[in-house]
Amino acid sequence: MPITALILLFFSASMHALWNFLLKSAEEKYIAMGWQVILSGALALGLIFFSGLPPRSMWLFAVISMLLEALYFILLCVAYTDHDFSLVYPIARGAAPALLVLWSALFLREQLTVGGYIGLAMITGGIVVNGATTLLQNHDEKPHLKGILTALSVALVISIYTFVDGTAVKNGPAFPYGLSMFVMVPMVTTPYLTRRYGWDSFQRVWAKNRAYLLLGGALGLVAYMLALFAYTIAPLSYSGAIREVSAVIGAFLGWQFLKEKMGGVRVLGAVIVFAGVMVIAVFG
Repeated sequence: MPITALILLFFSASMHALWNFLLKSAEEKYIAMGWQVILSGALALGLIFFSGLPPRSMWLFAVISMLLEALYFILLCVAYTDHDFSLVYPIARGAAPALLVLWSALFLREQLTVGGYIGLAMITGGIVVNGATTLLQNHDEKPHLKGILTALSVALVISIYTFVDGTAVKNGPAFPYGLSMFVMVPMVTTPYLTRRYGWDSFQRVWAKNRAYLLLGGALGLVAYMLALFAYTIAPLSYSGAIREVSAVIGAFLGWQFLKEKMGGVRVLGAVIVFAGVMVIAVFG
């Protein structure tokens, strides 16, 4: 695993975790997410005037990725409205890297080392342990099959759009590709949210959280662009898994600044994840 890719992915994961941490401060999180998508798209639109459009060979990838990202966003809204966050999140983020390994092996012919597979298994297992702690602590909530299937659907979409993006940037320039995708996503998500929640909700959230939203929009764009650059120089299977370290960083931020419970099991999960990253760095 190239050390440069490892550094890029850690910065990407940290920014993604901070973006989600800022999101927790908003009263209406789905509207805040919608604003961050809009602001990321606006920033990308400004930058694309300097970078130019991606080659025509990448346009289809960008459109497919945009539709998958929009579907991911809508599925999250449905999942977190109808099901417990502590059920959906660990399954979605933990299963996605495992599915990505499958797509990468089948379609990109990535051949990983034994140490790489062990590291991937440790990262996936650690994320599930870290996230499932909240569910285990809540004895009143029982897992529902519909909730599990919804979470797996989110994981499937994450794995596919990561695969699409990774394939695209391995065959063309990452910067204009990523910018074009960010410009297009709000074209689908904004009409959906305004229809569901109303424009008044957007105005109210903007008035209360303007500074956080602006920062979150910039963080979201930069975080994913860093990940795209990492995809160009490292196996996609490793990159997609390491990027999920953001879930552990997010748990740490919540414990440190929002007084959320960390607990011994969560600490163990975090240790397993970071040990898995080190195994990939050395043996992958």
